[in-house]
Amino acid sequence: MPGILVPPEDPAALAAELRGWFGEADVRRRLKAAARARRAALAAGPPPHRAWQPSSAGSPATNRGGRHDQADDPRPGGRDDPLPARPGTRRPTARATGRGRGRPRRRARAAAGERPTVRLREGAAGAEEPPRYAPEWLELRESADAAARAADLLDPLRIRLANLPGRPGGLVVHDLGCGTGSMGRWLAPRLDGAQHWVLHDRDPYLLHFAAVASPRAAADGSRVTVETRRGDVARLTPDALTGAGLVTASALLDVLTREEIDTLAAACAGAGCPALLTLSVAGRVEFGTPDPLDADLTAAFNDHQRRGGLLGPDAVNAACDAFSAHGATVHVRPSPWRLGPDCAELTAQWLRGWVAAAVEQRPELAERARKYLSARLAELATGDLHVTVHHSDLLALSRPAGGTA
Repeated sequence: MPGILVPPEDPAALAAELRGWFGEADVRRRLKAAARARRAALAAGPPPHRAWQPSSAGSPATNRGGRHDQADDPRPGGRDDPLPARPGTRRPTARATGRGRGRPRRRARAAAGERPTVRLREGAAGAEEPPRYAPEWLELRESADAAARAADLLDPLRIRLANLPGRPGGLVVHDLGCGTGSMGRWLAPRLDGAQHWVLHDRDPYLLHFAAVASPRAAADGSRVTVETRRGDVARLTPDALTGAGLVTASALLDVLTREEIDTLAAACAGAGCPALLTLSVAGRVEFGTPDPLDADLTAAFNDHQRRGGLLGPDAVNAACDAFSAHGATVHVRPSPWRLGPDCAELTAQWLRGWVAAAVEQRPELAERARKYLSARLAELATGDLHVTVHHSDLLALSRPAGGTA
């Protein structure tokens, strides 16, 4: 049976193997190849339309809400279907498609022992929701995210952090919607001084990966520690950010409503801490070789992002207004993904998801979109496809609590 054998009751060994998964491409390739070979060797297996179950190998390659190899998958979303579900998400179920963008129902209450630092949206029913993002999608995009983030926002951030009152234990950073922790892996080694990261996400599976794969040292070698808090970060309780020295998030603003962004800005202002909010969609996509359908697909995708009252490409402007209304100084910088043959798997996944969302919004585009997607994927295969997906990074410097900037 392919996988990694870890001794029971040995968290250090488990953490080491998970760090190997995240940090060593050869390990991931070997385990994926072994799993595919095992699948091919089975005389009988689950029928094609049964849901894949997570394995017990202790590896993020398991498919709990994730993506399995599409090379020989006859189901919707495999290579025979050019318009699969959006990358990193589960294909919608009857339970998950009742409203808005098909977002599943939220948990009615926190489980015993969870810290009450976040609250859930009102009107939620009690079923546990599936993960919004698959770990493999977050892993696939991590390098592109790291290359895209606006590093020139770090200098004004460092200046503000240097002027904040010192705290025992160092800087407390709240990472909202942390996923597998890519923001911490990017930012913590770029800041000096001891840091304590508080990782927020509603998916305990992602929180586990984020904790074990978090960095252990700051830029100057100081210690970095982490804790996790489970809950819906779309709405914060008034005390959620008490003691925070910095709030961070990636790809979060565009899946919030205006009210939720206002609440976030108020919480940051109340804590007197800066906020670094990266990789919000900007609503613009540029191909190296333009196509007449580019504009229609872009417009349809942007409308899809706005479903259910979410702000999508309007989020950065709304956040600028919200933070400014609370007295913060706001800086915005571009943070584009630059996709193409050098990251072919990510480019193909993004392209399929982008077209699928546009067609979901405007079904009349379906036939032209299928031809368009086939042509774009052919360009990618020959090394001729280059695309810039525009995002924006925002740094909001709130007035320090109890003083002036």
